[in-house]
Amino acid sequence: GAFQSKGHSARILSPEEAERLAKDRVLVSEFKQLKLEKEAQKNWDLFYKRNSTNFFKDRHWTTREFQELKACREFADQKLTILEAGCGVGNCLFPLLEEDLNIFAYACDFSPRAVEYVKKNPLYSTERCKAFQCDLTKDDLLENIPADSVDVVTLIFVLSAIHPDKMHLVLKNIYKVLKPGKCVLFRDYGLYDHAMLRFKSGSKLGENFYVRQDGTRSYFFTEEFLSQLFKAEGYEQVVNEYVQRETVNRKEDLRVPRVFLQSKFQKP
Repeated sequence: GAFQSKGHSARILSPEEAERLAKDRVLVSEFKQLKLEKEAQKNWDLFYKRNSTNFFKDRHWTTREFQELKACREFADQKLTILEAGCGVGNCLFPLLEEDLNIFAYACDFSPRAVEYVKKNPLYSTERCKAFQCDLTKDDLLENIPADSVDVVTLIFVLSAIHPDKMHLVLKNIYKVLKPGKCVLFRDYGLYDHAMLRFKSGSKLGENFYVRQDGTRSYFFTEEFLSQLFKAEGYEQVVNEYVQRETVNRKEDLRVPRVFLQSKFQKP
């Protein structure tokens, strides 16, 4: 079982959790941080090599959580052009293409291996999809997508993997291909999510920024930080709120607090 609530207040830590986080002040050395930045693509490629297409479940919740995928149409059978920025192996992409036959999707990922998995999927068809490798912090999306041509951009569990100093470059890049009046749909890790509390000491890269054992990194967003990030690149905020879930594992009698940030920002 799980319960879910949405709102603007961050999760409140228990005294033990607060104490543990306060103690964890030592940052990973600058040398190692630079190495992680340089090897970011290699680390994600190895992640997909190890896990192939089995790690993430297909995300059949996307259309439930983001009604905009239907609501942004002006009429029922309107063909939509979407961009899935950071598509991984297509767990979000393929359920969407199956569910909605009037979608053309651009899909890009940092990892060449992930893009290969997308192209090998039996549901992949060049008539409905264009997948390409792209580092969103430096490769111009205009090389693959016409300017002002996309109806919806999904940015789902992607920005958290990017160094906070470079996140604005991703939003700038996306802005160029999004049609005016259209939106970026965002979902990612929120402050004090269970995953953040599980990092062992020695994993901290900066404020709310950590490295996993496999070298991939994760940032945990506050509502304020995300809002400032998007607004600084010219977007308008439509919705920006925490989604708090408590997942209950009855067998082990564990309650796991999950915190995500779910948001919608519009290009004026």
